[in-house]
Amino acid sequence: MFAKGQTVAQLMEQLAPKHYAVEGDRIGLQLGTLSKPIPKVLVALDVTDAVVEEAIEAGANMIIAHHAIIFRPLAKIDTSTPAGKLYEKLIKHDIAVYIAHTNLDVTDGGINDWMADMLGIVSEGRTSLEEVHTDKLYKLVVFVPETHGEHVQQALWNAGAGTIGNYDSCSFVIEGTGTFRPGAGTDPFIGQQGKLEKVKEVRIETVVPHSIHRAVVQAMLKAHPYEEVAYDLYPIDLKGRSFGLGRVGKLEQPASLGELVERVKTAFEVPFVRVVGDLNAPVKKLAVLGGSGSKYVRAASFAGADVLVTGDIDYHTAHDALADGMMIIDPGHNVEKIMKQRVTEWLAARLAERKSTTEVVASQLSTEPFQFV
Repeated sequence: MFAKGQTVAQLMEQLAPKHYAVEGDRIGLQLGTLSKPIPKVLVALDVTDAVVEEAIEAGANMIIAHHAIIFRPLAKIDTSTPAGKLYEKLIKHDIAVYIAHTNLDVTDGGINDWMADMLGIVSEGRTSLEEVHTDKLYKLVVFVPETHGEHVQQALWNAGAGTIGNYDSCSFVIEGTGTFRPGAGTDPFIGQQGKLEKVKEVRIETVVPHSIHRAVVQAMLKAHPYEEVAYDLYPIDLKGRSFGLGRVGKLEQPASLGELVERVKTAFEVPFVRVVGDLNAPVKKLAVLGGSGSKYVRAASFAGADVLVTGDIDYHTAHDALADGMMIIDPGHNVEKIMKQRVTEWLAARLAERKSTTEVVASQLSTEPFQFV
């Protein structure tokens, strides 16, 4: 059975939650409808005319791409322009376009982590270059009969509650007495209708990130024996985990700048790169950022990186970096093409878990606009 478009979008938002996106970024559904079955999804970096033709030939009625096709509100759609012709073709062939951009950059296991893994940045101690989103924290308090305290507590932990820094399974438990009188129409787990009950209960307190609080509450309600569960969920003035653009960390194997250049060319399958710095200089700490990274050079320097690997470095930024002693490797913007196969594999696996027959394929076309001559 084919998955609906809404299901495909929901799965993508598990990988790259929309609230991780930089403010103003154009993400999500950009064209078409998600209210239809999706027999095939094409995953692409860019949505060009050639990519749309590829989707048509493949029988795909949904494209998931990294780069948006609509950047600002449209005053009109003129089908005599290249953009207008593209929209017209997509609409005529009933192809929906869904975008995961900076949210796919920021998320754990997204583009910047993939780049970091491919270049050998160790995961332990790896941090972001610039914070984009901080998960708010809630305190969840629930009252449970003593006989089921550990069961509910474990359900909370399994759902992701109770993590503070590098510690998990964090909670606080207080014993006490709960009172209640079941009314007409109730089916109490303990007690009888119309009779005041006093029950030995435990009060369980734990912390819950905003991003998963609904799932945690559902897990708690499912594990709790009462038909009416007494619980509180309130925001607390503590900073949760931060998520951001770029990654920086130590290299598993320190190298010279020249050796790292070759590693970048091999990993991202690019024939040439632009380099700022001494090719013989040692590199121990590396920063990466997919896409355009000119404005993050200073952040990489402040983070202690020896080298920043990113695209679209302009002339004056390169001069400033050289003066500051910061090295740069610019393999271009198109290296974000690594998302095609990674997203394809991730989404196909999630759909298979749901027994869906929707097929997911990666675009085989290069959308690199530059020729290297």
